[in-house]
Amino acid sequence: MGAEGTFRTTAPRIAINAVGRYLPDRPRPLADLPELAGLDEAERLTCHGLGIDTVAVDDGLTAAGLAERAARDALDTAGIPAAALGALILVEPRAPETLISSDATRLQHALGADTALTFSVGGLGCVSSTPALLTARGLLAADPGLGPVLVVHGSKPAAARRYRHPVTVNGDSGLALLLGRPRSAAPVHLLDLVQRTNGRYWDLFGLEYRDRPTAEWHEKCSDPPGYSFRLAMETRSRLAELVAELLARNGLTRADIAGYASQNLSAGGLAFVEESLDITLLPSCRDNLRALGHLGANDTFLNLSTALDRKELAEGDLAVLINVSPVAAWSVLLVETGPPSGPGSIA
Repeated sequence: MGAEGTFRTTAPRIAINAVGRYLPDRPRPLADLPELAGLDEAERLTCHGLGIDTVAVDDGLTAAGLAERAARDALDTAGIPAAALGALILVEPRAPETLISSDATRLQHALGADTALTFSVGGLGCVSSTPALLTARGLLAADPGLGPVLVVHGSKPAAARRYRHPVTVNGDSGLALLLGRPRSAAPVHLLDLVQRTNGRYWDLFGLEYRDRPTAEWHEKCSDPPGYSFRLAMETRSRLAELVAELLARNGLTRADIAGYASQNLSAGGLAFVEESLDITLLPSCRDNLRALGHLGANDTFLNLSTALDRKELAEGDLAVLINVSPVAAWSVLLVETGPPSGPGSIA
């Protein structure tokens, strides 16, 4: 089912010609995070039950620095200069270093992508990578002369505390996707994607920052039962509907899908996705959760990249990437793997 022309959808395919990654060399043990000493007993038990052993921490890099490292890695992997980019799309950080200034054009200047159409997207938390991909697909379809599009995100928690009760522990990472038109040598193709949102939960999580020192920033859940039960039940039905829609509009069944990757919030969250959809996630999901913690909008493609490194997926396989954000937003992506690892590959 992986051959071009098999799919019913008229959505244009996008080649993912390279994935750039930046991860800290030495993840920090969960027990060494300073905020654990200030947790109450219930919070401590929840934190230690997330299935996270170590957390990706780089105190020396900002979200902008993480994004730049990943962007350079993607360009180096593909062997193209930043000057060749047609567009540069930054998935915005949860908290910019300064207000008013532009993180997107900062990255453009740092890379030397002087002629690239440059802007940022966001507002959907972990799902913000999906509107960035939708935008990239639209740009490539609308302008036949447009050069490659680079989608980049530096993931770093907004507050000093990395534990986000009762959800996850946030780590640091950079990830970049170099996108172009379909080509036979591309290691991965993005075939289709579906996204939904529900504004009812727009303020389920928040961080009050005005007139407060950054040391006092503390992200809070305004309705823990709403997150743990009502949103969970809606997520169960939403994901089932989205996966069914994605497969149906591409003329596929569950039997055609070789693997599923999800975001990494907790071991319980991964089990919830598996139970809700009656699937088994790729092993890379739990391994990256255990070793790195939650890496925001970077999780799903990092898990896909790891799965390909370890040959959990074969050439020509179809996979579904699942993303959820408590704002609330949901998205599912259909990808097809390409040739084995080589120059410009995802691995």
